[in-house]
Amino acid sequence: MSILNFDFSKEIQRLKKEKNAIILAHNYQISQVQEVADFIGDSLKLSRLAGETDASYIVFCGVHFMAETASIISPDKKVLIPDLEAGCSLASSINPKELLKWKNENPNAVVVSYVNTSAEIKALSDYCCTSSNAVKVVKSIPADQPVLFLPDMFLGAYVAEETKRNNIKIWPGECHVHAGITDKDINSMLAKYSNAEFMVHPECSCTSSTLYHVSKGDINKDCKILSTEGMMKEARESKNNQFLIATEVGILHRMQEENPSKEFIPVKNDAVCKYMKKITVEKVHNSLINDVYEVKVPEKIARKAIIPIERMLAIT
Repeated sequence: MSILNFDFSKEIQRLKKEKNAIILAHNYQISQVQEVADFIGDSLKLSRLAGETDASYIVFCGVHFMAETASIISPDKKVLIPDLEAGCSLASSINPKELLKWKNENPNAVVVSYVNTSAEIKALSDYCCTSSNAVKVVKSIPADQPVLFLPDMFLGAYVAEETKRNNIKIWPGECHVHAGITDKDINSMLAKYSNAEFMVHPECSCTSSTLYHVSKGDINKDCKILSTEGMMKEARESKNNQFLIATEVGILHRMQEENPSKEFIPVKNDAVCKYMKKITVEKVHNSLINDVYEVKVPEKIARKAIIPIERMLAIT
């Protein structure tokens, strides 16, 4: 059979049953990958699902740090990522050597790391956070305790603004997607689509700059800051038929699938994570049939990395 006539979707379903595998897809995966997935959502939600499933294999269609988190939470399962080059520009903006130097320069500080970081960075941190709970996590730390926040400078600035802390230091990292979404872009689209409901996805690094602009009053409209499922629920239940979305464009597929009569407009059509888009159904099939590529966090690092994740979960 030629590859043109090969039904990857059907074969993936067969292999999942044969191997007792589960496929997790981040919201920003291409539509074809979302369609073969068992669950679609944000990285932390998917990692939690990975921990709850009785599957032997987890095929994580996301980026590398997400597969690492799944491995940390589910050390007894085999975690596969279909493409080893599916990295993260934000996670790559700080390495362990840099963090150790920063900690040594600030010995009394508490380290709060965004989940968009490597397992090694998590292992050197005191708390993890997502965009939606970052403020709550930082507020749980005594006000007189210095905080090192990493690696997203926009999310860090937003947290500093919301908590009114003057003892928070912020790492100058950024995501290649969110760097391209500005308050001017948003205001221009809001002017063009004045009747649209404006929604921001909080658990995405590419919208952390938007959160900051909202807190500073740079955006000329109220917005709804919602989790993935909150966003999907709002899209279903809202009486509005038009929505303006400030996030990576991959999520629009799921929104449109669930609400075919409504219109979902991205703030920027080119808000695309090139790393997320590396994964294809062909690579998912290859991952299942050849057991590639396994992501296994060394036990010594995993044992330390789970601590800040559990501290975050205890707060939220």
